[in-house]
Amino acid sequence: MEARTPRQVLGAAARLLNARLHGDRFPTIAPSGGDADRVFIGPTNYAGQADSWARALESARPQTRATSMKIRYGQDSFEYPADQTVPSVYSRLSRRWQHRQLRALQGYTGLLLESARPFLGGLYDSDAARQLEELGRTGVSCALLFHGSDIRDPDIHAQKERHSPFAVDRELRDRCRGMADRSRELVERTGLPVYVSTVGLLSEVEGSNWLPVVIEADVWQAGDPPLSAGLPLRVAHAPSTGIKGTDLIEESLQRLHAEKIIDYQVVRGIPHSAMPDVYRNTDVVLDSFRTGNYGVAACEGLAAGRIVVAHISEEVRRRTRELTGEELPIVEATPESLAEVLLGIVEDPTRALGIAAAGPEFVRRFHGGSRSGAVLAEWLDQHTSRTQ
Repeated sequence: MEARTPRQVLGAAARLLNARLHGDRFPTIAPSGGDADRVFIGPTNYAGQADSWARALESARPQTRATSMKIRYGQDSFEYPADQTVPSVYSRLSRRWQHRQLRALQGYTGLLLESARPFLGGLYDSDAARQLEELGRTGVSCALLFHGSDIRDPDIHAQKERHSPFAVDRELRDRCRGMADRSRELVERTGLPVYVSTVGLLSEVEGSNWLPVVIEADVWQAGDPPLSAGLPLRVAHAPSTGIKGTDLIEESLQRLHAEKIIDYQVVRGIPHSAMPDVYRNTDVVLDSFRTGNYGVAACEGLAAGRIVVAHISEEVRRRTRELTGEELPIVEATPESLAEVLLGIVEDPTRALGIAAAGPEFVRRFHGGSRSGAVLAEWLDQHTSRTQ
């Protein structure tokens, strides 16, 4: 264990005391003990996925108990559930929490590390590889998991995608290049299995495996199909700073809205728990027009049976077809063609409605948890068979 100077000890103690005075209590420790295999998934819980994968694994492998964990930075506006939530000040500075968490995890069967983040906070100078190595010594099977910009090469993406966010935002490109470089270094340094949450990331790491994002399909189920309320076409879009391409489509959407061809709703400041109702009262969900990929937001729209419109690269559509045997039920549009695509839906919605009708079943089969649970169960079974 690395030593701290007296000044560092006093500084850490002062910050931890300040955190307690502001309501951040000493965090829980990962549960331990019992006869079940235990698996840890964290520490980012992006879009609640660590928790969703944990529940999917428990369903697929009933003899397993999975713990999802997120390190919380500031206020958590989305409030996605997790089994263990740790304020960042404790993960970074509390040796007591770090050591107790390490001891608990040393009794686990497996650990899935998200985004190359140090799951033990500041322990070992926040070196994720050293933390993984420490667990590996006690026989814990570890693997790496990536969600997007944490592993995506921004320079290659800018070459492949005309509207890549990395082609127009140098600061974003530099920041994401730093993240991706650190992740790739961890992949090389550890040699651990790699999982990615979206099809578009499979080309980023040779030999990586698809662990599909998971949503609760029933929560998003809508009673009426799109266009049941007639015209104008109800169109919803939840912007994401710089990534989805809102700036590329806003002008044409506002024009169609002014002409009363569409009723355009910008979804901001709405808690995630209220989003199913938003989607039930819309016809079209606009996702991303810069990345060429699809993820959680698109799956939520598909599960609701909405007409999901986005730009999906030919590579992602092909890989999805190879992995699922089905076409991805997302209507294609680029920023340049979006207005024309929406006008086409207004004039003759038959094709778009047919694509939307395939969405709920596509999500149930591939993003409802059973596929992801099976992937994680296979990883764990391989480990337990080697150790028996």
